[in-house]
Amino acid sequence: MAAAAAPAPVPAPAPAPKVDELQPHPPKEQLPGVSFCITSPSPWPEAIILGFQHFVVMLGTTVIIPSALVPQMGGGNEEKARIVQTILFVTGINTLFQTFFGTRLPVVMGGSYVFVAPTISIILAGRYTNEADPRTKFLRTMRGTQGALLIASTVQIILGFSGLWRNVLRLLSPLSAVPLVALVGFGLYELGFPGVAKCVEVGLPELLLLVVSSQYLPQVLHFGKKAFGQFSVLFTVAIVWLYAYILTISGAYKNSPPKTQVHCRVDRSGLISGAPWIRVPYPFQWGPPTFDAGEAFAMMMTSFIALVESTGAFIAASRYASATMIPPSIISRGIGWQGIGILLDSFFGTASGTSVLAENIGLLALTRAGSRRVVQISAGFMIFFSVLGKFGALFASIPLPIFAAMYCVFFAYVGAVGLSYLQYCNLNSFRTIFILGFSFFMGLSVPQYFNEFTAVAGHGPMHAGARWFNDMINITFSSKPFVGGLVAYVLDNTIQTKDGAVRKDRGYHWWDKSRSFKKDPRSEEYYSLPLNKFFHAIRSQ
Repeated sequence: MAAAAAPAPVPAPAPAPKVDELQPHPPKEQLPGVSFCITSPSPWPEAIILGFQHFVVMLGTTVIIPSALVPQMGGGNEEKARIVQTILFVTGINTLFQTFFGTRLPVVMGGSYVFVAPTISIILAGRYTNEADPRTKFLRTMRGTQGALLIASTVQIILGFSGLWRNVLRLLSPLSAVPLVALVGFGLYELGFPGVAKCVEVGLPELLLLVVSSQYLPQVLHFGKKAFGQFSVLFTVAIVWLYAYILTISGAYKNSPPKTQVHCRVDRSGLISGAPWIRVPYPFQWGPPTFDAGEAFAMMMTSFIALVESTGAFIAASRYASATMIPPSIISRGIGWQGIGILLDSFFGTASGTSVLAENIGLLALTRAGSRRVVQISAGFMIFFSVLGKFGALFASIPLPIFAAMYCVFFAYVGAVGLSYLQYCNLNSFRTIFILGFSFFMGLSVPQYFNEFTAVAGHGPMHAGARWFNDMINITFSSKPFVGGLVAYVLDNTIQTKDGAVRKDRGYHWWDKSRSFKKDPRSEEYYSLPLNKFFHAIRSQ
């Protein structure tokens, strides 16, 4: 008799779906979501438009600095227009040098606000204030500034090309980099909405339109999403500039105070009338430089402050270009070329030194295009419009509140990318919390004290007999990135350094590969010089 068949097994019930466990976002060395990284050039038509957009963005700083300095130097609209042309020309050259031979990052090298204070100190020197003829005073002051910049350029050239700055940066961790990079952006807050409020009916529409067109319209439109995301600056500037022009010709500011007319009207910059049709800036166009030891020392200290701030800007640019962390040796090389840029500022007479423009780094984030080619094209626009003076002055006459509105977005992007390096740090560590909070607080509080004291007393807290020494101290501690970065760097390298766990808490191990150019094979792709790639291609054949 056959045995009965065994009953079929009953399938086990399906397990209940697991609830997703909450996990923090994993750290990423390269920023995802970038349309074009540093080595992936966009198509030529798109690259040309993006390059022109970079040119428009950098015009704000290019106009603001001469507008603040030239009247105090004794110059008029003609001198201001010529200096704007010169800054454009030298900025184009320095940007090409930096993108080809320096860090090779997509950064714009333009006039720096940190050099304004020592230049004003030179303007107020006794040997210039007694000059009766304004034109002569302008020329003498410019030559004195040229001499101080010439000496100051040696600081960055020596520290950069000798590798000394590289050795300092090898002790930099993500924790100590956060205040340095973040305050490069957040530290410029006084150039944002306070500038918008100088003509709120022009600045505020630009700010709102820029946020809406770059952040909201790409979500709701079925066509043109990429165009609004990448070219929102050109769209919004054109609209608001036209709006300001209509207000001007309609007589809206006919009876307004002079300051309101300067900031709101499109015909009060004086650049178009003062600019020649065609003119090529040339070295020593204002005459040979003159030298003063005290002014040179003050400008040398300012050059060092600009070196520190540009270091933070280089780190931010490497992130938005979707490159790996920039090695210390490459930053040092870039600082050396920045020193050469300041030397060119001295030769041509720009009345200001060179550093990385933070607003153009913010534009990299807004457009998500970190292509090196784009910035090199923008340098071509700078040189082109510096020679065609009237056309360059036309774009430079855009009301400054429009630029201030863009700064609200661009500087915020730079500050935020500094905070992004906290992904490598242990935020549950009391050591991390103290260093982070204390460095940010002091980076904002100390410069605020120096600025408030100067506004009330007419001079900085350091007011000894030697004016040059006063300038060195007052300028140094008025820089937010320098103070915050210095505090974080010192604390991070002195508190509990013997504890093995601290190395991970500060994120130091994340940048081990980047501390030497040869450790990370990707460094060759992003940062090697053009000739190195050429010879490498020959050897590989």
